[in-house]
Amino acid sequence: MAQTAEAKIKKALTVSDALYRFGTLAIIVGVTIFFSIVNDAFLTYQNISDILRSVSIVTLLAIGVTFTLIVDGFDLSVGSTASLATVTAAISLVVYRQELLLALLLPILCGLVVGLLNAFFVIRIKLPDLLGTLSVMYIINGLQMTLTKGSSIYEGMPMNGSTATGRFIPSFLFIGQGSVAGIPFPVIIMVVAVIIAYLFLEKTTYGRFFYMTGGNREAARLAGISVNRYRTYAYVISGLFAAIGGIVLTSRIGTGQVSAGAPLLMDAVAAAYIGYAMFGARKPNVVGTFLGSILIGIILNGLTMMNVPYFAQDIVKGLILIAALAFSFTQRKGR
Repeated sequence: MAQTAEAKIKKALTVSDALYRFGTLAIIVGVTIFFSIVNDAFLTYQNISDILRSVSIVTLLAIGVTFTLIVDGFDLSVGSTASLATVTAAISLVVYRQELLLALLLPILCGLVVGLLNAFFVIRIKLPDLLGTLSVMYIINGLQMTLTKGSSIYEGMPMNGSTATGRFIPSFLFIGQGSVAGIPFPVIIMVVAVIIAYLFLEKTTYGRFFYMTGGNREAARLAGISVNRYRTYAYVISGLFAAIGGIVLTSRIGTGQVSAGAPLLMDAVAAAYIGYAMFGARKPNVVGTFLGSILIGIILNGLTMMNVPYFAQDIVKGLILIAALAFSFTQRKGR
């Protein structure tokens, strides 16, 4: 009897461990099957391409959030940083008639500056990460509203009694709208970013330093790691990825929309926290973040095809975020 009870317990633990490791993958497969049954067009190449294209921007932002989570921080400003990059890129092209190089460098520079500003408030001023990055988010929102006077940036827009003479050049639009061998270019950018971030974090000494910094700050310091430096790197990297996401967003929609990146914040945070549950990692990880973005993209696309109103989709986003947060923090306590 004792052996039978022990075997049942071991079996239950095995099933529980399998669900923990592969539960999210099972959910992805399950919702994919469900939506493909409900709508015949769901599994078409065009729709899959649309899903991957839409999650590419969220994934870029989520990778940045993942870096800050790894060092036991958090970046609430990624959506606003993407918006600032969107506006900056559009202004450089439409208002100042610049070429591709400057239209890429200026938004990226803005993202790096935002990352340094976050690091200054969180690390030097020692504000809680949520409050520090929230403050920066408001600063960025005010800055972009000041730059644009609350208006979107588009070709032929009225400006000082005349119209803007600049335009979104084809080489810039290709970033968000082009394709290579039938694969959307934003998807290629996303996959390359995921691979580079994964290899850096999992296969290099510097990547392990990030994890050591977040795992035990004091132990990392005693091991000779410059903790504050790696925390600063994490926020700067987060700003960089948010800026790249903003560039892709601008080139995709062909306008510089004010606060265009703000709705992406919750999706990016949810994707990063879903990453905790992937493969029993119990830590932020880029592959988990990527699959979390895929899950969110599939659900939102499927709901859209079912004609669920966009405002009701926010309810689903909120529920996904609550589930991801509850699961990740439950696992933290169980360590």
